[in-house]
Amino acid sequence: MAVHKVAIVAMQGVQLLDVIGPSDVFAEANRQSGTDHYSVEVVSASTAPVRGSSGLTLLPDRAMDDGIADIDTLLVAGDPLIHKRPLPISLLTWVKDASARASRFGSVCSGAFVLGEAGLLNGRRATTHWSQAAEFGKRFPEVKLEPNRIFTKDGNVWTSAGVTAGIDLALAIVEKDLGLHIALKVARELVVFLKRPGGQTQFSTLLAGQLAQKTPIRAAQDYIADNLSADLGVGAIARRTGMSERNFSRQFKQEVGMTPADYVESMRLEAGRRLAEDTSIPLKKIATDIGFHDDIAFRRSFVRRFGTSPAAYRKSFGS
Repeated sequence: MAVHKVAIVAMQGVQLLDVIGPSDVFAEANRQSGTDHYSVEVVSASTAPVRGSSGLTLLPDRAMDDGIADIDTLLVAGDPLIHKRPLPISLLTWVKDASARASRFGSVCSGAFVLGEAGLLNGRRATTHWSQAAEFGKRFPEVKLEPNRIFTKDGNVWTSAGVTAGIDLALAIVEKDLGLHIALKVARELVVFLKRPGGQTQFSTLLAGQLAQKTPIRAAQDYIADNLSADLGVGAIARRTGMSERNFSRQFKQEVGMTPADYVESMRLEAGRRLAEDTSIPLKKIATDIGFHDDIAFRRSFVRRFGTSPAAYRKSFGS
């Protein structure tokens, strides 16, 4: 497997979690996949220590003056005061050149201001930190700002909302590159919730309940994630765990925070949402592939959960 090179731009005053969050996701993806798929470098104006907004410092791996090495994914980290500071021409020029060579590029939090100032988001859907969204909209009217999104993907351009949303964005990238199973393992290892609270547009790419601590329930969650088209009735899953249906249902609800049936439906709907957004697979086939009897049942559940139909969702957010 070829090494996927990730460059994260961090300037003085950077929000360090914008850098560390995605970096830890990519590092954990390497561990969980047993590969060295991702190689992450921090790039700054020079190799001098970068003092973050918290006062802690970060040592960059490379300086922009060193030129632009091969980059597969370019991410620009944010800064709580970025909208109040003039952006150096050298930074904008480097980011424009690097993004043109990368297979995908994007931003974490207010790093979207750098992409906006460089003209890289014109005509694109994008998001940024909620507190800076109004200013971003005024400054970059040609960008299709979606302030309620945890992250957006428009073609090869990825942007995320504030701070920890960079973890959601990185998990989405891992899922796209290495699959749902590895992304779930990463999320579990990092102990992050697999769904953000809020409206339809604030769902992260991963799912729903909390990670169970008891081994049989955790094994059931793993089985559900890997076998969405199988018989996932409560009785069938309980038998796989060697538990009675009643005891399994009780422990699952206690550990995960929802009933087994609700969890299964959530997993199937999340898979359907991802496939509707990222592929051109016919919706009827998606419905049966993820375990629904037919596309009517899929549509009914999708509308109830997300407030829109699969077809309308694909039209709005499909790549």
